[in-house]
Amino acid sequence: MSPKVYNQQFINGEWKTGSSEKTIDNINPYTKQTIATIPSANEDDLNEAYQAAEDAQADWQALTPRQKQKHLDDLLHIVQDRKSEIIDWLVKESGSTLVKAEVEFQAAAGIIREAASFPTRMSGQILPSNTPGKENRVYRSPKGVIGVIGPWNFPFHLAMRSIAPAVATGNTVVVKPASDTPVTSGLLIADLFEEAGFPKGVVNVVVGRGSEIGDAFVTHPTPKLISFTGSTEVGSHIGELAGKHIKDTALELGGNNAMLVLDDADLDKAVEAAAFGKYLHQGQICMSLNRIIVHESVHDEFVEKFKEKVAGLKAGDPSEKDTVVGPLINSEAIERIQDEVQQSLDQGAEMLVGEAKADGNVMQPTVLTNVTNDMPVANHEMFGPIASIIKVANDKEAIEAANGTPYGLSGSVFTEDVNRGVEVAKRVETGMIHINDQSVNDEAHVAFGGEKESGLGRFGGEWALDKFTTVKWIGVMNGYREFPF
Repeated sequence: MSPKVYNQQFINGEWKTGSSEKTIDNINPYTKQTIATIPSANEDDLNEAYQAAEDAQADWQALTPRQKQKHLDDLLHIVQDRKSEIIDWLVKESGSTLVKAEVEFQAAAGIIREAASFPTRMSGQILPSNTPGKENRVYRSPKGVIGVIGPWNFPFHLAMRSIAPAVATGNTVVVKPASDTPVTSGLLIADLFEEAGFPKGVVNVVVGRGSEIGDAFVTHPTPKLISFTGSTEVGSHIGELAGKHIKDTALELGGNNAMLVLDDADLDKAVEAAAFGKYLHQGQICMSLNRIIVHESVHDEFVEKFKEKVAGLKAGDPSEKDTVVGPLINSEAIERIQDEVQQSLDQGAEMLVGEAKADGNVMQPTVLTNVTNDMPVANHEMFGPIASIIKVANDKEAIEAANGTPYGLSGSVFTEDVNRGVEVAKRVETGMIHINDQSVNDEAHVAFGGEKESGLGRFGGEWALDKFTTVKWIGVMNGYREFPF
């Protein structure tokens, strides 16, 4: 079984010390205390992990659907039994509040539950042929070995979102967790899979610095697909490396999501949704609301209600039940956000609440008005507790403002007329958008992904099943055909 302190690699079913001379400090973002120091993996460890995954894949694929499902069912039971431990790790390693940790836990459990159905959904097809006496069979099979690069913001769920479907469809995986959250996006997950009795080599975890194994993780000849959740900048680099090696990718990247509050919206409901969609996990979610675009006829009333709501949100210790806004991941994030807020104030934005003040890594929830799309707070992905409110004159301006970004991940439209909301939503260039709801939604059976610079591919349900498998056309002649020469 795993050590009590997660400071080792997990390769081929064994816990071993990383071979690099370098180390990674796992730091609690609220207390700034070091949880553990992990000797890093180097390329030798990475090669060993990919080899273990490759060696294990054929036998894992050969198990019957029910055998695979039994492992996934066992995994889900273990995850549920260890819920308090998982939530504790999310709080102390990623700065999750208890509300956010609960949301994340339930989402991760949902994806395991959905993935458990995949072994019996690996369906093919038989299609007709224009050649007499022939039929066309299409067989579906796993891609082989999948490389998963985990994020730090929703580490447990977003790593599991790739690992569980990949394994369920007959692949084996090597995981490189985020250096800020090596336990919840990797080592803890390995421990859970080990306890669930998965065969050695099916899940492997290498904790290493990007400078040492990052590119090699992608360019290694073994993995057939690299699944990455993170920033657009890093995702673009991964896509470039993968493309050079004719390697498939699943990229879920950044977002600059907008809530459009139309002139007939229920403002009280819109305020409640905006507060949740903006400040859950301090705004450190790819789906977080970055901009709130409000019709001028209801702008002032919305601002007053929203200001009152945000002023009442408690920021501080994420382990306390009533804390809504916990710490940002590190001090560099604080400095970046404060700098971009100041630039926006210099360009004419107005501060209403919070003043972007920070105590340690905890930043007060902040609201800016008189914002335009070209200001840093609206033009960039904040990944922090800064809400920007933009005033518009009509639906057309609202849609143009929402689309005035290179991102297109999620969004929201508030209106009492659902059909009007749907028509507006159709014109917003985004992979996901929700009527009379906020932007942070993830359901295991629904297509999840973005447009433009927010990524490639879709997670969830049949879309994930398709992403982690490949198809082969086998043509079958009943008899023999005649050829012209």
